Amino acid sequence: MIVRYWQPFQEMNAVKHQLDQLFDDFAGVETAPTTWTPAATLVESEAALTLQVQLPGINVDDIDIQASREVVAISGNRPSLELAEGETLRRNEFRYGAFRRVVSLPVAIDHNAVTADYEAGVLILTLPKAEDVRNKVVKVNIAGTKPAAIAQSDATDAEDNQ
Repeated sequence: MIVRYWQPFQEMNAVKHQLDQLFDDFAGVETAPTTWTPAATLVESEAALTLQVQLPGINVDDIDIQASREVVAISGNRPSLELAEGETLRRNEFRYGAFRRVVSLPVAIDHNAVTADYEAGVLILTLPKAEDVRNKVVKVNIAGTKPAAIAQSDATDAEDNQ
């Protein structure tokens, strides 16, 4: 009688390999364009926010950046992979088609002073904080009331104009 040791992990790996092949055969190239969202990191310093967005393999001309005081929107398109005649795609894990990332900012920025760099597939936006949000204290008056100093100067101005 021959004694064989059962190796369950070896059998499970064989089944996993067969399932991977089965799903690879079913998973063809996506033909319909899809919208995807790139990963982003937002870092805040005293003077600015820095937004980094992963966009590897995307041409700079295919990236559109729009900034307002509270929101930054990055959009664009990565064209689908074109196969040459005789080539067969065996695996494709890249994302193609339109992408869009909208980031709400925790503070207002000076959207006219935003700068952008694109290095090693990472878009880096420097978003300077708006001057009016940097440690500025504002006096808030209740509606319908006039501060005494302003009321007094208004009366003086009226007498001078007569």
